[in-house]
Amino acid sequence: MRRFDRLERILNLDADRDCEEIYRLLSEYEFPWDITKALEFALFRTYAVPSIGRLLDRTGEFTRCPQKRYDDTLMILYEIFHWGTESDRGREALEQLNAIHGRYRISNDDYLYTLSTFVVTPVRWIEQFGWRRLHPHEITALTNTMRRMGEGMKITGIPETYDEFARFFDDYERERFGFDAGGRRVADATLELFGSWYPSMLSPAVVRAARFLMDPHLLTAFGFPQVSRFGRRAAEFGLKLRAQLIRVGPVRSDSRPAVPDPLTYPGGYLISELGPESFHRYQTRRQALSCPVAT
Repeated sequence: MRRFDRLERILNLDADRDCEEIYRLLSEYEFPWDITKALEFALFRTYAVPSIGRLLDRTGEFTRCPQKRYDDTLMILYEIFHWGTESDRGREALEQLNAIHGRYRISNDDYLYTLSTFVVTPVRWIEQFGWRRLHPHEITALTNTMRRMGEGMKITGIPETYDEFARFFDDYERERFGFDAGGRRVADATLELFGSWYPSMLSPAVVRAARFLMDPHLLTAFGFPQVSRFGRRAAEFGLKLRAQLIRVGPVRSDSRPAVPDPLTYPGGYLISELGPESFHRYQTRRQALSCPVAT
C-alpha cells in the first residue's frame, strides 16, 4: 500500500452516509496517535470550564483512580467509534455513557462544549502536527461522526458544520474558561497520569512538554505559569519532526489497526463493566431496590 492510497479510499466514501467508516480509517490507520493525543487534550481542556472541572473534582475519580477513569473513557469511545453508533456494541457503549452521566446535573451547553472539543481539537492538532493535512471531506466526516454521537447522547442544538462547531468552541472558551480549585486538582492529577506512562526519570519532562503545548488562555485558566517561547517551539518542533518521519515511513497495513490496550483491563472487559466504581455501586443499589421481594 502506498502512502496516499487510504486517502483515495476515503475520498470515494460518502462523508455523511459513511462518516463513521471514514473516522475509523482516520483513527485506526491514518492518525491513530495524533487523534488519541488530541482527544486527551480535548478532555483536558474541559477541566478549565469551572462547572465541568468542579464536578469532576467532586466525584473524586480523577484524583483517586485516574488510570481507570482514563481507560473507561478511552474504551467507551473506542467501542462507539470502532463499531459505530448503530451497532449493538456501539449502542451499548452509548447507553453506558449516558447512564454514567445521568446521575449528575450537567447542562446541555457543557455537553455541547465537550462534544465540540472532540470535533475541533483533533482537526486543529492534525493541521499543526499531522503527517498530512486533513481533506475537507475528512473534516466533514469527522464532524458528522461526532454529531451522531451527540444525538445518541440526546444533546440538543448540535452545530451542523465544522465551522459552526469551531465558532461555538472558541466562543465558549472565551466566555467560560476560568480558574477553579477543583478543576486545577483534576488537571494536576491528569498531568501526573500522563507522566506515569513513562520511566520515572522522564516523567517531569513529559509533564513540561504537555504544558508547552497548552495555549496561554488554557494555562491562565488553570493558574499555571506561562511557558517560555523556546520551550513551546521545541515541543512543537519535536511533534513536527515526528510527522515528517511518519510521512516517509512504512504505511500501516489494513491488518494492523491501532487498538487501545487499557492498563486497567489486561484480561479484557465487558462494556457493562466500564465506568467509575461509584457508578457501579449506584447501579447495584438501584437494582436491589427495584427487585421484587418474594412473599
